[in-house]
Amino acid sequence: MTDTPRKGPKDRANAAIVGACLAFVVGMVGMAYAAVPLYNMFCRVTGYNGTTQRVEQASDVILDRKIRVTFDANVAPGLPWEFKPVQRHVDLRIGETVQINYRAKNLSSKPTTGQATFNVTPMEAGAYFNKLECFCFTETTLQPGEEMEMPVVFFVDPEIVKPVETKDVKTLTLSYTFYAREPSEPVAAVKAKEAQDQNKL
Repeated sequence: MTDTPRKGPKDRANAAIVGACLAFVVGMVGMAYAAVPLYNMFCRVTGYNGTTQRVEQASDVILDRKIRVTFDANVAPGLPWEFKPVQRHVDLRIGETVQINYRAKNLSSKPTTGQATFNVTPMEAGAYFNKLECFCFTETTLQPGEEMEMPVVFFVDPEIVKPVETKDVKTLTLSYTFYAREPSEPVAAVKAKEAQDQNKL
């Protein structure tokens, strides 16, 4: 009968180290997948990095003090669009709801889809810039040569006048950058494709 070698303290320590390393790697992979949505959620809640807020209801408080909002537009490489604000700035009372428009045009000979990212500067003011409606909430597809006006409905939260960092802000800049996106398939199309795949089996 052959005795099974017993693992000494050194072997057990090595096994523990290997297990810890594997757990660390698995954890890091999981964090990598979760990092982007968690970061986006953090920015939306806190206004970090100039991220604006999405709200469902207009402000019921309007101050006598005015603030200027200027508008900026950019298109990332790979998206053949012309994109610009219809007006360069607007002066509004803090808490007042206004609508402005951007205009986009597809300069290519085929349908293209884009989605906009956005921020507000100064970045400390991002948490006080509230949007009720915005083209940036969804993808936009333009046909060849198609031109579209895209509204943004927003207000500046009256709370902006309270913090030391933002109480003296007189001008905000709302900036958008459009990036190329592959168009999302409608749910019905996805289900039809799945049914076809099942029939092939």
